[in-house]
Amino acid sequence: MLPQNWEIDYEDLSNVYGREQIRSCNACVSTSMALCVWPCNCYSPKSIREPDLMWNADLYARLDMADAWAIIGPVNWYSASSNLKLMFDRMVCMNGGNPDEKLIDHKDPEKAMELEHKEKWKELSLNHLEGRTAAFFCYGDRGGDELDDTGRPKILAHKNYFTPLQEPFKDMRDSYAPLVWQCRYGGVEVPDKLWAYTDSGLNKKYSDNQSEDVIKEQVFMGDFTNWVNAFSSFVEKKGKVRPGKYRAYGYKPPSLLWHELLTGIRAWKLRFGKPPKKSSPLQQMKLNLNKDSTLHPKRTEGKKLRE
Repeated sequence: MLPQNWEIDYEDLSNVYGREQIRSCNACVSTSMALCVWPCNCYSPKSIREPDLMWNADLYARLDMADAWAIIGPVNWYSASSNLKLMFDRMVCMNGGNPDEKLIDHKDPEKAMELEHKEKWKELSLNHLEGRTAAFFCYGDRGGDELDDTGRPKILAHKNYFTPLQEPFKDMRDSYAPLVWQCRYGGVEVPDKLWAYTDSGLNKKYSDNQSEDVIKEQVFMGDFTNWVNAFSSFVEKKGKVRPGKYRAYGYKPPSLLWHELLTGIRAWKLRFGKPPKKSSPLQQMKLNLNKDSTLHPKRTEGKKLRE
């Protein structure tokens, strides 16, 4: 349905058995924006211990190369699917992420916090994918055949626990609002007309709302066709987008074995309750805010509580 002279790339983010998955964001920004590296260096390509689809499918480079993104997905529990949300969580590095990890010795929190206060940081922290267009088409069944005449789940025993008038969204497209506004926050254009929602499988069992069923729904397919045409028209008119100063396309993670070793040593010292001088963990320890020092960081809190 898209113009045939376009170079079109696509990816399926659904889970496939045995395939690497998109690993979660480590929230480096909560320590320092400069600790969040563009493209994300929390994980690496072809990792055995922590395989990551974002890197192994080269998604950072592909999103960087594209002038526009067309994102299609379901509404799952009043929100985007978990994999799509994971991808956008990991795309936080496009919003001002550090393009030079050597300045922070790969992942040194103290050096990142220091860099964030330097004048040089102003020229490094850019919206790396600014100017692109993103379009969102989301769809849902509003509970299929699970609801009764009052709009409550039929199998719900405590009917007073669920008030239909208090459900989150009057317009279900707002279930994708966090993704849309993350794009807009970082200078990725999302026109209102390219942010759409439509229903499929209303009052049907989930097993009767498969792809072979959806393509027979005239309203759904009509809404989808209108969205595709609006996307094509807008992107054609806008034209090519100038790439950012720091590219994910062509990027090769540097070899930083020495710095990774230092990071490992720092982590081991933290296990023994010996944080670096002038560090945030040290200040937290003095204020009795941080009780995380442990030789067994993989042990769950529940298990530690019961030992």
